[in-house]
Amino acid sequence: MSGPGKSHREGLSLVQFLDLFPDEASAREWFETARWGEKRTCPRCGSDRTAPVPSENPMPYHCGACRKYFSVKTGTVMQSSKLPLRTWVIGIYLMSLKGVSSMKLHRDLGITQKTAWMMAQKIRAGWLRGTTGPIGGTVEVDETYIGGRRKNMPKAKRKALAGRGSVGKEAVVGVVQRGGEVRAQHVPDTQRETIRRVVEGTAEVGSTLYSDDSAAVRGMPDLLNLYRHEAVNHSVGEYVRGEAHTNGVESFWSMLKRGYQGTYHHMSPKHLQRYVTEFAGRHNVRDLDTLMQMTALARGMDGRLLPWKMLTA
Repeated sequence: MSGPGKSHREGLSLVQFLDLFPDEASAREWFETARWGEKRTCPRCGSDRTAPVPSENPMPYHCGACRKYFSVKTGTVMQSSKLPLRTWVIGIYLMSLKGVSSMKLHRDLGITQKTAWMMAQKIRAGWLRGTTGPIGGTVEVDETYIGGRRKNMPKAKRKALAGRGSVGKEAVVGVVQRGGEVRAQHVPDTQRETIRRVVEGTAEVGSTLYSDDSAAVRGMPDLLNLYRHEAVNHSVGEYVRGEAHTNGVESFWSMLKRGYQGTYHHMSPKHLQRYVTEFAGRHNVRDLDTLMQMTALARGMDGRLLPWKMLTA
């Protein structure tokens, strides 16, 4: 019996997962259902005039409209990948549950670390779906800094850092809809104009906006006139005043930093946005059953090509 406050989402144990995906055929069927439902369409022209071809062909389907062969990988981040679909579905399962490092994927999947790193980055692209358009209602905005502790840095690097606190770290601004979505962006700085662009591009005008009493937010009265705004003053120990608080976005920061410290240990500035998107995407489907989370991630991989050159440029 479910107790008070117990989640009703349906999980999926490793044993159950392996029973569902015992071979390549089951993985292919799942990917095709997630992508096309009951009506297969050509990923190149969108036509439903498609038909299977003899099994020895590496592309199992042919489009009668554009006369091209294709597979369920075509037009997705999996395009041109030689990895079996079952390997991809295991990767999606692991990454939908919790963040997983490329070293762990390398060991668990029996592939090289380089291949595992690229696979993880491609799967992260699937979390981008549904992250466009403004969010409204009651929203919280805050910023944080991602990076290693200075005491753990090499002596030469510590000496090169002038200043204290956030110096040498990367800034991330987050906007959280209470009871809803997280939107988070890796930004070059936390100056007023940067915060302005994030807030204006994310929060619906007229929303109730809660923040801390940072100078960047406080110094934009023209922006704040667009919202019903209240701030709490952390510097004097005020964290909650009625409905005014930033506990939701701070909870997200806590989860992101636990992933940084406990799983990844390092997120390069170049790819930091991909990791931030991963954590936000996982948060945004947290109430779905595990299989539905996997399906959402697989669908998000559709229409996104991410070749090695783009990742390493």
